[in-house]
Amino acid sequence: MANYAKSTTRKDTITLFLPTLLVLILTVSKPVTSQNCGCASDFCCSQWGYCGQTDDYCGDGCREGPCRGGVDASGGDVDSLEGTVTPEFFNSIINQARDDCAGKGFYSHNAFIAAANSYQSFGASISKREIAAFFAHVTHESEFMCYIEEIDGPAKAENYCDKDNTDFPCAQGKGYYGRGPIQLSWNYNYGLCGRELNENLLTSPEKVAQDPVLAFKTAFWFWNTNVRQNFNQGFGATIRAINGMECSGGDSATVAKRIKYYRDYCGKLGVEPGDNLSC
Repeated sequence: MANYAKSTTRKDTITLFLPTLLVLILTVSKPVTSQNCGCASDFCCSQWGYCGQTDDYCGDGCREGPCRGGVDASGGDVDSLEGTVTPEFFNSIINQARDDCAGKGFYSHNAFIAAANSYQSFGASISKREIAAFFAHVTHESEFMCYIEEIDGPAKAENYCDKDNTDFPCAQGKGYYGRGPIQLSWNYNYGLCGRELNENLLTSPEKVAQDPVLAFKTAFWFWNTNVRQNFNQGFGATIRAINGMECSGGDSATVAKRIKYYRDYCGKLGVEPGDNLSC
């Protein structure tokens, strides 16, 4: 009788414990299943690249989502994008472009903010230092937002078609050369970006050069997808993410230009540039 009672108690304990354990497993495992983020809308992307909803994810260092942080792990106070990228800051960059630049009639502060409002994961929780880094690369890639399309882009179209990529095959007669503020290039980038933005950019890549809001959104997509996860390693890591061929002595002069722009914009925004600026 005593043994029966003891056995029944153990079974009852196990019966109660298993559902609790299952709930704990689901609760704990959900945040860590999405390394490098791309979280659901109600989850935060932590500084380490995982999804979750607690202060460890939504507090300091939170990259995107419903963040509650005050200081971003990559440096600088977290602020509203619109409060940091003012018309004065934006225009201080584009006004350095030549007067005859096509970009001066295309890119605008209003288009930038409209794109950010539409693609909120870019600016939901972004530090001033990261904003400086983004615009440093935009400045270099588009020469102070002068260029909408890559110089001699149509003549280089064949160079940007990866024929081995069967997921996003190149459309006949279309060129996937650089377009937009960060010069989106290659058929697979147009394909992936278009899929996320619900735009058929593989069939109509020229749309990036026709719609300034879309152009900025492609830059935001590229940054979120390829660059942001490297920013906590320093500005140099972002150079490597965008064009690694410049690093390790590949093009020291261009690297120096990017760093100069970054330092300049950090100064304008009142933040220190941090360490590891070169690659």
